[in-house]
Amino acid sequence: MIMKHQVAELLVNVLADLKQQGLLPADADPSVTVENTRDKAHGDFATNLAMMLTRQLGKPPRTIAEMIVERLPEAKSVVKVEIAGPGFINFFMNETAKLDVVAEVLSAGSEFGKCNVGQGQSVLVEYVSANPTGPLHVGHGRGAAYGASVAQLLETAGFEVSREYYVNDAGRQMDILATSTWLRYCQYCGETLDFPSNGYKGDYVFDIAQTLYESKGESLRHSADNIFIGIREDEQKRPSGAVTGDKEAHIDDLIARAKSLLGEAAYRHVFDLALETILADIREDLAGFGVHFENWFSERSLMDSGVIDAALEKLQASGKIYEKNGALWFKSTDYGDEKDRVVVRDNGIKTYFASDIAYHFNKLERGFDRLIDIWGSDHHGYVPRVKAAMQAMDTNADALEVLLVQFAILYRGGEKLAMSTRSGQFVTLRELRVEVGSDAARFFYVQRKSEQHMDFDLDLAKSKSNENPIYYIQYAHARICQVLSKATEAGMAVDVKQGLAGLQLLIDEAETDLASLLAQYPEMIRRAALAYEPHQIAYYLKSLAQGLHSYYNASQFIVEQDALRNARLTLILAVQQVLQNGLKVLGVSAPEKM
Repeated sequence: MIMKHQVAELLVNVLADLKQQGLLPADADPSVTVENTRDKAHGDFATNLAMMLTRQLGKPPRTIAEMIVERLPEAKSVVKVEIAGPGFINFFMNETAKLDVVAEVLSAGSEFGKCNVGQGQSVLVEYVSANPTGPLHVGHGRGAAYGASVAQLLETAGFEVSREYYVNDAGRQMDILATSTWLRYCQYCGETLDFPSNGYKGDYVFDIAQTLYESKGESLRHSADNIFIGIREDEQKRPSGAVTGDKEAHIDDLIARAKSLLGEAAYRHVFDLALETILADIREDLAGFGVHFENWFSERSLMDSGVIDAALEKLQASGKIYEKNGALWFKSTDYGDEKDRVVVRDNGIKTYFASDIAYHFNKLERGFDRLIDIWGSDHHGYVPRVKAAMQAMDTNADALEVLLVQFAILYRGGEKLAMSTRSGQFVTLRELRVEVGSDAARFFYVQRKSEQHMDFDLDLAKSKSNENPIYYIQYAHARICQVLSKATEAGMAVDVKQGLAGLQLLIDEAETDLASLLAQYPEMIRRAALAYEPHQIAYYLKSLAQGLHSYYNASQFIVEQDALRNARLTLILAVQQVLQNGLKVLGVSAPEKM
């Protein structure tokens, strides 16, 4: 906050004075903290500096508070200072001085609120990274909205940000997708077969299978008898209630059969068609959601380039990998993990964890100062093992920060909507965007802490009421645009120069409260960026919108007195700018009409 920094500077000057007089050790470096007061009766700001200096000065806090107040330099912006309680110092600010922020907002424009707390540190933010085995669903949407907002927030705070999507284009899940596509293709060719319970069953698989048929005809067709001969039984529930069969073994057998019957080239064609189709859909969906990446990093590239093998060899050479029951295990318990982890299965297939080790090693090799991974909360168990691997590789494990995002639960008409990706019964991100709009979806996703459970009320998100927070905020912006437009139509377009010169005319509490809110924006950005908490922006924008609506309902803007009219219009022009700046960080538009 602009005026808060002024108070902090006054206190820093007092500390310098105490050191010069020999009352405070020259090497003392107490933290100067200034907070907004919750009750206006206690002023605008308060500091606990007197209590922080008790040990160094050896005096009671109230006595120290008196010493500080006596030494405070005069400042036009401060009208009164009081000592309260055990030694808090409360500052009462000049009401007119509070309005100085209006000029700062309008001078900085879209740059207002930006800071350099990041000092140009390079940060790689990896988010979404959903397996390309189907369309993005609403659970992925929350990670996308949160990740994009965190990245934008860090840029606003002076970090050099790169956004990355890690494409899991290798491994068992992709093999299940490819095999599911081929089986649907065989059905499309006329084969009658029992689709595996563990296959991907969404309609999109039929669509890919149809594309495969249109390009290949029946050249990849095999009979159901030939496909299923010797395949272990799928999981089934008998009338007695007993469960027989093994669905995991069943789908693994089918994957092996698909590779055997099709051959390497044809199987790769099916695999790549499924991958590229879904990945193209994901790219398009995210672009429509306002989410973009500088890099789409391929897991397969780690394998093809030998990075995974090199990483595992490095761990083996340092004695961090051992063999047990034909598999290779990483000694993650040496680094605090609950158990050791398999990196190569007994069948020679590398695990996802092996890829994760190589991927994070690769990230640091690319020279980033910080790594931020945004994962679904169901991946919380991966955090200690990945950090363990980074330690074992002699890399900076502290450079990695993993932020967890809880899935969103959708409600329509008070009813919870079911979600199952494998069965194909889920609400896609695209469907959500169509129903409520990208703006509402982006805002609703980030208005809570990422680690908190979230109930997404579709009916509320679509409503045009004050209960809908994004409507309420965007309507505040549109109202300002409407007022400025009416003033122009009446031949009274805002004269900013005259408005700034007449800000002392704004003496209503609603006006100084709005100015105080504007002044809080830069500090809020800094605080939210360091905590990776875009929900702080959502809360702030709701408060600013509330202040604007209250001011709108209580005041006339287009009045005859030129100086007063321009002062009021200039104030709401500043509010308009800050609303735009905050909404931009969240990836939400600022409409001129509602």
